[in-house]
Amino acid sequence: MLLVENLSVFHGDAQALDGVTLEVKQGEIIAIVGANGAGKTSLIRTIAGMHKPASGRVAYRGEEIAGWPSHRVCNLGIGQVAEGRQIFPSLTVAENLAMGAMLPRGRAQRDEALQRVYRMFPRLLERQHQAAGTLSGGEQQMLAIGRCLMASPDLVMFDEPSLGLAPAIVQQVLKTIHELNREGLTCVLVEQNVAVSLKLASRAYVLENGRITLSGTGDELLADDRVRQAYLGL
Repeated sequence: MLLVENLSVFHGDAQALDGVTLEVKQGEIIAIVGANGAGKTSLIRTIAGMHKPASGRVAYRGEEIAGWPSHRVCNLGIGQVAEGRQIFPSLTVAENLAMGAMLPRGRAQRDEALQRVYRMFPRLLERQHQAAGTLSGGEQQMLAIGRCLMASPDLVMFDEPSLGLAPAIVQQVLKTIHELNREGLTCVLVEQNVAVSLKLASRAYVLENGRITLSGTGDELLADDRVRQAYLGL
């Protein structure tokens, strides 16, 4: 479904990604594991069309998309739930969700998508007329996920969805990702909670200093001594 091959990205003179290769098959949850500064967000943003690679390929369903503007990538069926949520705080919940359906892909299924979001997150329905900036952190994350779903994506990249949330809310967010995957959504998960993300993942990649250093099933990486020592404190 998604192929990244020999991808290299620079921010000025600093190299963020160095020859990264990975693949995502339809229906999978792929976890990207790594320390802060390893290049995880740079990878997500490059796939999403927010950074232009210096070299390498990004192909979605066989179509080369590296360097495409982000609105074209999104309209193709690739969604992103950004780190830090990045909702529009002065707009209402309903207005934020409407923003997610602005592209042609979203407009075509707007009403159906909105009902799906409200079924999944009834709290958003209760607060649809409330300014998004007044929501709790967990509610804002629900809104960020809901806004992404309004574009009816086939693949969603989640960048640190549990960041800054209370443990109970973290479990709810990760359960939502699992349920979306069971409904057929393909997911790429960048998550600081390494143990949980590897348990959720079909397969996973370890990213260190802009390079893929390990890959395998979630269970294989959970059992790998290098992963256990570096990320699980075991």
